[in-house]
Amino acid sequence: MLYKTAEHWRAAPRKRIVLFAMSGLGKTHVSSMLRDQGDWFHYSIDYRIGTRYMQEYIADNAKREAMKVPFLRELLLSDSIYIGSNLTFHNLRPVSAYLGKPGDPARGGLPMATYQLRQDQFRRAEEQALLDTRYFIDRAQDLYGYPHFVCDTGGSICEWVDPDDPRDPILTELAQAALMVWIRGSDAHTEELVRRFDRDPKPMAYQPAFLARTWAAYLDETGQAESDVDPDSFIRWTYARALAHRQPRYESMARNWGVTVDASDMATLRDDADFAEVIAAALPR
Repeated sequence: MLYKTAEHWRAAPRKRIVLFAMSGLGKTHVSSMLRDQGDWFHYSIDYRIGTRYMQEYIADNAKREAMKVPFLRELLLSDSIYIGSNLTFHNLRPVSAYLGKPGDPARGGLPMATYQLRQDQFRRAEEQALLDTRYFIDRAQDLYGYPHFVCDTGGSICEWVDPDDPRDPILTELAQAALMVWIRGSDAHTEELVRRFDRDPKPMAYQPAFLARTWAAYLDETGQAESDVDPDSFIRWTYARALAHRQPRYESMARNWGVTVDASDMATLRDDADFAEVIAAALPR
């Protein structure tokens, strides 16, 4: 690990952290708090994905829909209007809207072949955004003078790595550049995440083998054809299974590549001094 002991971490003039956890457990909240302290550079993987690696996909998809409207088609062809996404750290909906959900097109669903294509596009984008972390560490210090760095990863980081492979290229690169920190939720957190998702089901990225297995199981259980599936019903049905699928992968990432902190401890942070002590408590003395 980059910081071998709590004392090493406390004394480090440059603190570098990669946060990973299920979406909704405070990664972006903590990262934003640290950024607001003034000495921390906040690198958002999801923001990088949307603004660098999927920007054209997102814009072209919106243009494709606009081209179906004669009035907008004429304006686009004459370069009279511009269509783009308005991504921010706290508004990543253009990315999730493009990722979409499989199922009945009349209910906003995508054919499975299109959905799988977009899943693969997202995977490549997230892998590259993760590998850009060291570049942004250097950029934050050399260009802006930030001494500290926090990387706010997406919940799907665990889908693209093998935490039990000591040569995994993404985890090796991240662990050499920063301290990897898992924000571990409790059973109560999991129940709340499921309730929250049920109220507002959002598109997710899945490991291809998990998606194929889950899609086949859903079609078998419901007896539906692919084109009849309610997109929201499928991703609601899948969500708890995705949590169970990801939990042991997060645990292995923390055990083999970093440290673990509890979401309840992260929720009580007031400033970067509190954050430093929570991380120190997770490291050997």
